Amino acid sequence: MNFFTICKFFEKDLYDLFSCNLYLCFSNINMPGDSDLEIEEAFRRAQKAHNNKAKLVASLKNRYNKLEDKTEFHEEFVRCLKYAMIIYTREPAVENVIDFVTRFAASFETPVNENPDEEEEEEDENEFLNFLLNFLLESHGANSHAVRFRACQLVNKLLGSLSENAQIDDDLWDRIHEAMLIRVTDKYPNVRIQAALAMSRLQDPSNVDCPTIKAYMLLLENDSNPEVRRAVLSCIAPSATTLSKIYKRTRDVKEKVRKLAYQVLAEKVHIRALSIAQRVSLLHEGLNSVKEVVKTHLLPAWLRMQQGDVLQLLHRLDVENCAETAVTTLQAIFSMATSPDDLQNGVRLDERALCEFVKNKGNEGEELLERLLPETAIFAEYLYSYLKSITQLSEEQRADMTQLEMVMTQEFIGQQLILLVGCLDTSEEGGRKRMVAVLQEILLMPNTPTSLIGLLVEKLIGILRDDAQKIQMVAEIISDVREPILPISEPVDENEKRRKQVKLAEVRVQIMEAKQTLEECISCQDFSRAAELKDSISQLEELKNQLVLEASQSADNIKEQRVEKSDAKTLLKCLTMCAELFKQMNIKRGICPTMNALIESLILPGVSNPNPAVRNMAVICLGTAALHSKDLANTHLVLLLQITQLDEPKIRISALRALVDQLLLNGLILQDKPAPVSQDDSNEQPEHQAEEESTVQSILKMLSEFLDSEICELRTETAEGLAKLMYCGRILSPKLLSRLVLLWYNPVTEDDQRLRHCLGVFLQLYARASRTNQECVEESFLPTMRTLFNAPVTSPLSEVDTSNVAELFVELTRPSALVQPAAVQAVSVHDSLAVRVCNEILRDTSAPEVRLYCKTLSWLEINTEPGPANSDLQLLLKDILQEVKDKHSIRIIEKLCNQLNGDRCSKSQTNTPLLPGSEVYWGLKSKNVFPW
Repeated sequence: MNFFTICKFFEKDLYDLFSCNLYLCFSNINMPGDSDLEIEEAFRRAQKAHNNKAKLVASLKNRYNKLEDKTEFHEEFVRCLKYAMIIYTREPAVENVIDFVTRFAASFETPVNENPDEEEEEEDENEFLNFLLNFLLESHGANSHAVRFRACQLVNKLLGSLSENAQIDDDLWDRIHEAMLIRVTDKYPNVRIQAALAMSRLQDPSNVDCPTIKAYMLLLENDSNPEVRRAVLSCIAPSATTLSKIYKRTRDVKEKVRKLAYQVLAEKVHIRALSIAQRVSLLHEGLNSVKEVVKTHLLPAWLRMQQGDVLQLLHRLDVENCAETAVTTLQAIFSMATSPDDLQNGVRLDERALCEFVKNKGNEGEELLERLLPETAIFAEYLYSYLKSITQLSEEQRADMTQLEMVMTQEFIGQQLILLVGCLDTSEEGGRKRMVAVLQEILLMPNTPTSLIGLLVEKLIGILRDDAQKIQMVAEIISDVREPILPISEPVDENEKRRKQVKLAEVRVQIMEAKQTLEECISCQDFSRAAELKDSISQLEELKNQLVLEASQSADNIKEQRVEKSDAKTLLKCLTMCAELFKQMNIKRGICPTMNALIESLILPGVSNPNPAVRNMAVICLGTAALHSKDLANTHLVLLLQITQLDEPKIRISALRALVDQLLLNGLILQDKPAPVSQDDSNEQPEHQAEEESTVQSILKMLSEFLDSEICELRTETAEGLAKLMYCGRILSPKLLSRLVLLWYNPVTEDDQRLRHCLGVFLQLYARASRTNQECVEESFLPTMRTLFNAPVTSPLSEVDTSNVAELFVELTRPSALVQPAAVQAVSVHDSLAVRVCNEILRDTSAPEVRLYCKTLSWLEINTEPGPANSDLQLLLKDILQEVKDKHSIRIIEKLCNQLNGDRCSKSQTNTPLLPGSEVYWGLKSKNVFPW
């Protein structure tokens, strides 16, 4: 029996000796001469933290240098070290010894010398370091996980203590590399951690095929232990190959790993190395999950890279398409300011975000807000002038991306200015009236972009105080936009026009003749006749002027009157205002006559409009309006159902959302099977109930078909809608729940992150909400499993791990998982599920799925207290034992029978099921044999 075999028997005693800092563990080790005492004494003193390890290292090295034959020293040193290496726990005494050994070995490192004559001397100096590393490499594959851990720890500390230009033999370096690559797949996480840290200096980021980099990336992707992932993050070198893996860890399931990933990106990665999408995603997700790390590490680092210019930082983000993230980022930057003056003087960029931040401060920021914002009337004039200047592009100009981007930028700036209206002080009557008038004018302008209409209506409604005034004003604006007052010229009768022209010519001839006669009379001195002619000429001149005026008026016969516009742009603008009005009004108010007129004259005709954009907005308006009146919802329910099946995908999705909203609000409880109709009811009641149940069944059938739709967006929207309805209790359907579970596991939906995230959250919240929901989950278990077992090879469901699905159902139905555990039940959900599973096994005891069903029984939390349920379950288990032939299944059933019979041995606990998208369990086992 060798040394470490003996030590293994007395490992606890050795642990106590180390923890008590006793000398006895070295007292039986003898070595001739004074050197043996010095090694033992050095190790004994090294256990105590207050001892000066530098002096111990110098003293022991002095003794080492005096020896001509170093072999005995090496052997004795290793023997003393072995006592520490069999202790797995991080005891201070053991850690002190490890630090001492590291310092002593590192003290033999000599600086790199370019003189070839001194190479031999350097090799002698490195003799002990090489010896120790060789010993550790021989020990890294030991059976004891403590020895493996300490070996990797020492290699890590030794490599870390060497200088930047240290030199190690190439063969030894390769051996270290190979050994640590093996140890990063060790069964024990602490061993993997130390091996990963030890490889930090062995990686070559410039080499695409570097085995260390590959091992690091594999650990980041697959290691189930968060501390291992953190260790890899702390030492992996960022490069084009590893950056994506580091970035992915910002979405890790563990908060500590996410925080470290953000710190690594802040300290080691330049902002330019990240794409715009990655930058926005980091800020969006980080400010929601690890806000403090983003504020203390990532944002300050990025600002330093931009020389503290916040505006330049915004240029690095997609503020136009991700305005919310940009505003949240600015608010985080503002929150780091120590005083209001710092906000005003240090950040002169996005005044809307700054004003919103200051306004949320309440009374503290009131003074600063007054300094930041202009008067309401002045801002209203500026807003009007800016939105009026937005460029209008023709269809040909829209093909030019430069001009299109310019207009999009103008619209984005206009949007930010409109949002700033919410920060203004509208309590002053004059400013408020001017702002209302300006918003009205902007909405009436033909060049106002459609993308700003909804926001303008929202701000207008927010300023107005009376609900009736809000409805009336928006309705008037819609009327003015749809039927503007335009000048129109009336048609002229050509015969009448010709008659007047002829008469005018006759009058002119008569005037000329009268003037000629007047001249003759004057020359003949017939003054009486001349006076008569003069009066006649005056009358003819008046008649001529009147005829000329009538001709001029007939040519410019233009009147002003309202003209209805039916083009797509106008209708879309009106419908957008209508939708925003319905959205902002309280649904408890109901439908007033004005709103009803808008529905009849604008919304319903828009549903049948040939333009898809107009139809889509009309459907949105109809769905929003239906929330204000249950009668209106029932009236147009069939219309929405038809739209969900017949129109374009985008419009079908809008109709589906409207349908789900109605079902959520109106409280229509749907079930798989209609409730039985009482025979005592009147004849009218069963007919009405049958009609309602028929509608319910058609809706369920339609939603079920949509789950198989090839249109990804429609399928996702349907699943999300069903999840909402089931969670709110509007639908109680094990069949639909089974469909949702299968959809979640289906490989076809692997890339649909929204669907996976929605269903993942829903299943956990739904099952934990109530016992009724758990019973629904229980009923859906067997149909789900049968679908998976019977799936043809060509079906994607054949690739699903059925064991994983079974674990999920077991976890979802655990009684302990309920948010509010119900009173003690005679039969728990797991008890009834066990009965269902047993009956399923007895249906066909030779089926291949019997083994999985038996394993599922072993995972259940079955009540072992005596009772009818216990007795019935035992009878079923006995029948299974008689019928089932699989030995593995028999062992599981026998163990379960023993538990039900009163054997209270601790039941093996199962891990939480590995859900789609979660970390993969790292289950590699070490097959090495202890070399000692």
